[in-house]
Amino acid sequence: MAPPDDDHYARLSREGDARAFGELVRRHQRRIYSYLLRMVGNRDEAAELAQDAFLRAYRALPNYRPETPFGAWMLRLASNAAVDLLRRRRVVEFVALDFCSEPEAADGDPEIQCALAQRQRLLQRAMRALRPAQREILLLREYEDLSYGEIAALLNVPEGTVKSRVARARMALLECYDRIGENTPGLNPPNLPAQAR
Repeated sequence: MAPPDDDHYARLSREGDARAFGELVRRHQRRIYSYLLRMVGNRDEAAELAQDAFLRAYRALPNYRPETPFGAWMLRLASNAAVDLLRRRRVVEFVALDFCSEPEAADGDPEIQCALAQRQRLLQRAMRALRPAQREILLLREYEDLSYGEIAALLNVPEGTVKSRVARARMALLECYDRIGENTPGLNPPNLPAQAR
């Protein structure tokens, strides 16, 4: 027999079962914290935002619709909290993106490793230069690996809108990367999907 899914625990949580909500937190806390850390770039703020997002989720359980996966719903709550914080700070921070990592250099060649590290730093700077909404959509698509449909449901916009926003965010990232890297000869664009170029 398969273990109960998130919908089962969400239903029990709506009926007042605190243990069931604890199981939902256990299942999603690492993903939510990691996402928030990448959005705000500060461990303490990410932990606080994660706690706040789960508290908001608990209070909003009567409004939770099972047709939206619980994990996606939690990402939306976390994302809203992060964007609110960034707007208040008017500072855009970002931490290393795993989805943009380059493949390991063959035989650990130090020169290649150095070049890859330099590209990664430039990419991080380019991400910091993006507007929060652009960063958010890239994180959801590339790091969280959500489908266009899932992102559309999260953001409550048509799927076509998501596709165009992702494409524009990728283009903005490439433009920022090129602008930042202009004085750094020998760098290639970051490793983004082909349709972004």
